[in-house]
Amino acid sequence: MIPLDNSIQQPVAPSGPKPPALVRPEVRGKFLFAGDDKLWVRGVTYGTFRPDEDGNQFPPRETVRTDFAAMARLGVNAVRTYTLPPRWLLDIAAEHGVRVMVGLWWEQFVTFLDDGALQRRIVREVRDAVRSLGGHPAILCYSIANEIPASVVRWHGAHRIERFVHRLYRVIKREDPAGLVTYVNFPTTEYLRMPFLDFVCFNVYLEERERLAAYLARLQNLCDDRPLVMAEIGLDSRSHGEDKQAEVMRWQIRTAFEAGCCGTFAFAWTDEWYCGGLDIDDWDFGLTRRDRTPKPALDAVREAYAEVPFARDARWPRVSVVVCSLNGEPTIRDTMEGLSKLDYPDFEVIVVNDGSTDRTAEIVSEYDVHLISTENRGLSNARNTGFQAATGEIVAYIDDDAYPDPHWLRYLALEFERTDWVGVGGPNLPPPGDGWIADCVANAPGGPVQVLLSDREAEHIPGCNMAFRKPALEAIEGFDPVYRAAGDDVDLCWRLQANGGTIGFAHAAVVWHHRRNSVRMYWKQQKGYGKAEALLERKWPERYNPSGHVAWQGRLYGRGFTRSLASLGGRIYGGVWGSAPFQSLYERQASAWWQLPLMPEWFFVIGILGLLSLCGAFWSPLQLCLPLFVVALVLPLAQAWVSARRARFTSASTGSVHRLRLFGLTAFMHLMQPMARLIGRVQHGLTPWRRRGVGNACWRLRVTRSAWRETWKAPAERLTALCEALGVRGAVHQRGSTFDPWDVGVRGGLWGTARLRFAVEEHGSGKQMLRFRVWPHVSTRVIALVGIGATLTVAAATDGAWFAAVLLALPTVYVGYAAARDAARAQQVLLDALPAAQSDGDHPPSSAPAESTQGADGVVVG
Repeated sequence: MIPLDNSIQQPVAPSGPKPPALVRPEVRGKFLFAGDDKLWVRGVTYGTFRPDEDGNQFPPRETVRTDFAAMARLGVNAVRTYTLPPRWLLDIAAEHGVRVMVGLWWEQFVTFLDDGALQRRIVREVRDAVRSLGGHPAILCYSIANEIPASVVRWHGAHRIERFVHRLYRVIKREDPAGLVTYVNFPTTEYLRMPFLDFVCFNVYLEERERLAAYLARLQNLCDDRPLVMAEIGLDSRSHGEDKQAEVMRWQIRTAFEAGCCGTFAFAWTDEWYCGGLDIDDWDFGLTRRDRTPKPALDAVREAYAEVPFARDARWPRVSVVVCSLNGEPTIRDTMEGLSKLDYPDFEVIVVNDGSTDRTAEIVSEYDVHLISTENRGLSNARNTGFQAATGEIVAYIDDDAYPDPHWLRYLALEFERTDWVGVGGPNLPPPGDGWIADCVANAPGGPVQVLLSDREAEHIPGCNMAFRKPALEAIEGFDPVYRAAGDDVDLCWRLQANGGTIGFAHAAVVWHHRRNSVRMYWKQQKGYGKAEALLERKWPERYNPSGHVAWQGRLYGRGFTRSLASLGGRIYGGVWGSAPFQSLYERQASAWWQLPLMPEWFFVIGILGLLSLCGAFWSPLQLCLPLFVVALVLPLAQAWVSARRARFTSASTGSVHRLRLFGLTAFMHLMQPMARLIGRVQHGLTPWRRRGVGNACWRLRVTRSAWRETWKAPAERLTALCEALGVRGAVHQRGSTFDPWDVGVRGGLWGTARLRFAVEEHGSGKQMLRFRVWPHVSTRVIALVGIGATLTVAAATDGAWFAAVLLALPTVYVGYAAARDAARAQQVLLDALPAAQSDGDHPPSSAPAESTQGADGVVVG
């Protein structure tokens, strides 16, 4: 046990040398820093205590000094208070190298927003409290509140609570600009969104390690690119026993740091607890008893904090870090410097110089790395060269315009060691100081983002921060060389998953990724991404919808998304009468119609409506298109501005003019990015009118075929063989869902599809009669579009507006013909692939004996 002086009248002097002067902490990405050193918060909570006769809410100075000295020996470097500490307490904390999380207490447990005078008093008291501390160096941060009850939040509404907390945040920042500000939340009000906070704090009490790890992953996603601190963790020793408390607190702390938290506060320093005017004596969460004698949990916390952030007995596999560079002179020195500072016991760095014509090779040669220079063969070839030369179990990739956090490899390796994942990625964050244009690009759409299937598993991880098991790369022969500049990471992730692998995400495996620092470079990058989309669609047509956009199975995380106006807000799951212990925000899913203005092809819609509006000069009813044109034009403008308003900028925003410039350029990028993508997509064949794997057409309303089989085969196997045959033909197909009355569908183009229904008659002794029905399908939206166009054409002709009639008839006829053509071609593709479903693999299918089936079109097909 750690010795404690049971006589609190005699202060215990701290052992060891005097701690250095404290430096105000700051936030850098997912972590806190004090100067150049990462600050791992190893904290305990302190209080609340029964006030003395003078109203003092903390123990006497001698007791506080004794407690803080014991904390310092424990390895604690932070204390959380729930009420405003006196300045002398901060002085004592500084003497022992302990920082204080200052709790700002106010009437948060009542419906405070119903009383304007109470609100003003709260604001005034918070301002006076921050002023009284005067930016003391021992302040870790200010905590605006602790767990505003769910019933109070529900009473006022989440948005009003968020706005009031933001008001208090601004008050604190005006009084102490360098001070960090947070709010301590808990699962019952998890849905509160406060992106303005410097970092995120949660109180979480979960008594199963797996559940805690899973919930921490969820919280990391809610935090986005900000640090996460566990403001309370612990266990009641009265209910569970002191040994159980020690065991649980040990793994709670280790699990939190392994999950990427930058700190924890053990609840609490002592069993002494005062709340609501009463001494709480029916629970014991303290590391020490009320008389300050230690519990076993004290040693458990000391041991856990001594290992922060990683356990001493962890296994660290050898990692090969691969950097591929083409003319990376402007940024690769940052990459090399960052790699040289990695905190990892066993790794190598391989730099593949892919035909650079600048000083890239010369700069890299200054560092102790393995340099491989080749002719320019493209990014995928360079990445393959790197992993083939790797000697590590794990191959980690980082771009030449990025540099890693010192613990990047450790967080990646942790996930590989405790899972069977074939790949792991992490966040890529824009570094500060790259300029205001780069700051806008970081908040613009089209950046490298992760796509997560769950809180920990990913569908896609960006190429600037990804790692894979080397055998997994070898099994699929590495990256596809067709992708010379972009798209290779998406293709690789899909291939690994198709091969049965799972990809994970490590929220604390951070790299700092420089964004483009000019509008021209951003435009060129997005056009290149449009080309990569076209290449991906050719190889993975089934992953794209008819209009040519990838249908991600997971959810995209990161900055810069352009948001539909219909998706703003969300629904809060609160349980019956708001009683759910875990209450989450479910974002509203915009309908397909509201998704249209987000697509690059929306510019075609704007152009068509603009042209029809101009033709209103020839036929007055077409003037009705003018308001539609205005709405079509305003929608992307409104979406761009709303999305830009949600941006978080790291560059100094001094003055309203600079802030307007930041928001204005970001909004402009929300408009130009889809245009650049559209140009890149169209130039390389990814257009809404494209066709994949279709040729001849079957102009029949319905075709029925049958086949008699002497050898039994499962229906699912036959349908699978049909899908494989369609894939070989390059046809875009999909399987019917559990609610669809069809089994397989084939896309003929943007306008039309065909569908197949399959039935099996079992005739005993393994004999089967196979029946297939294939028919064309055109969506009701296309039919409605043709109907509206035809109606307008007839109306214009009736009025004698022949120019307008011709103008309307041409696209109407085209859409009608294209729909029939696409459906007919898709139908023929299905018919051509039917032998694969009819075959048993060894014998060709035979005709049905003494039987034929007549199709609905009057043609007999055997």
